Amino acid sequence: MGRTNKAPVWFWVVGVLALAWNLIGVMAYIAQATMTPEALQALPEAERALLAATPAWVTAAFATAVFGGAAGCLLLLLRSRIALPVLLLSLVGVVLQVGYTLFASQALEVHGPGGMAMPVMIVVVAVLLVVFARQAARRRWIA
Repeated sequence: MGRTNKAPVWFWVVGVLALAWNLIGVMAYIAQATMTPEALQALPEAERALLAATPAWVTAAFATAVFGGAAGCLLLLLRSRIALPVLLLSLVGVVLQVGYTLFASQALEVHGPGGMAMPVMIVVVAVLLVVFARQAARRRWIA
């Protein structure tokens, strides 16, 4: 492992907040993946149809996005240079999942324009995490 520079306090703050953000995503994935038939039945018909129509590759992209994001943030906190490629992989998962949600599914009709704010915010955060990891590598806070 290469030599690292001392990371500023804000690096740790951002890293912890980013890990928490991604762990919320992991919880959302687990909640969706383990949804009971009763919980599914309790959803409005339009949401049930939206979930039922979701291709397996989108679910895999969701898993890649959230587990990759959590792992990448943990690697940042461990000051590992592997954080950057893992966060890039997470970003690919985010773009695939959100791209499907915004452009190929009926999500806009089901959730309305307001329901699109969170997917857009998820893309922005994923991009910012990659930029953050690149800066951390450039400044040798991770190695």
